[in-house]
Amino acid sequence: MHEIPIVLAGFFVGFIVGLTGVGGGSLMTPILVFFFGVKPYLAVGTDLLFAAVTKGSGTLSLARQKLVPWRVVGLLSAGSIPAALATLAVLHHAGPASEGVQSVMTHTLGIALLLTAAAMLYKAARGKQLPRTLQDHEVDGASRARHWSLPVLFGAVIGTLVTLTSVGAGAIGVSVLLLLFPLLPLPRIVAADIAYAVPLTLVAGLGHASLGSVDWPLLGKLLLGSLPGIWLGTRLMRHTPERLVRSLLSLLLAYAGTKLIAL
Repeated sequence: MHEIPIVLAGFFVGFIVGLTGVGGGSLMTPILVFFFGVKPYLAVGTDLLFAAVTKGSGTLSLARQKLVPWRVVGLLSAGSIPAALATLAVLHHAGPASEGVQSVMTHTLGIALLLTAAAMLYKAARGKQLPRTLQDHEVDGASRARHWSLPVLFGAVIGTLVTLTSVGAGAIGVSVLLLLFPLLPLPRIVAADIAYAVPLTLVAGLGHASLGSVDWPLLGKLLLGSLPGIWLGTRLMRHTPERLVRSLLSLLLAYAGTKLIAL
């Protein structure tokens, strides 16, 4: 594989993650499968660690800007991490490289991409414009769900999906957060989505690494591009035409999801 295209792919995905909160998996995994011919189980495992490091860098940038609602991150993680560990146990028993697991991963990935595309398109077309800033006392109230169990439950669903396909922490996560925390400004929604994905993708990625489904040289090249990409994206987050970007990405993801299901 050529090194420069891989580094550029990492930069592109990192930039989009920082800009919109769209998960790296919804973009990076299809890119690895279609453009670089990586096997689905290796693409998922490699992308999970790619997302952990990339989003970890983005979280540091967002935390410095005091945009991360940590209560929200904690509740989502309480559901997503146990679900990731349970899914890894199933993969360990079945074998990630087996033909049956590969088929399940490919088709689940395709469905996840279509759900992601639908969530993004709905948000772009119908999503109401939220205030971009809140006072500190307003943030505290806006970061409380109707019931504490709801973000934990949704976190568990997303944790399972992310561990199996590396997709779900981005646009699906953002859509869930918009429903659970409707008063949070969009930059804080994106910040929460990026931050809670860090422990989830790290746990899931290390689990995949223990199964031998991580391409370490490929991971290094992707990170070489993604770290400056997500830094730039988080800096430009507040100054972008969000609806246009999300609409274009939703069409791209719908195309990739359809191709994966047809495989």
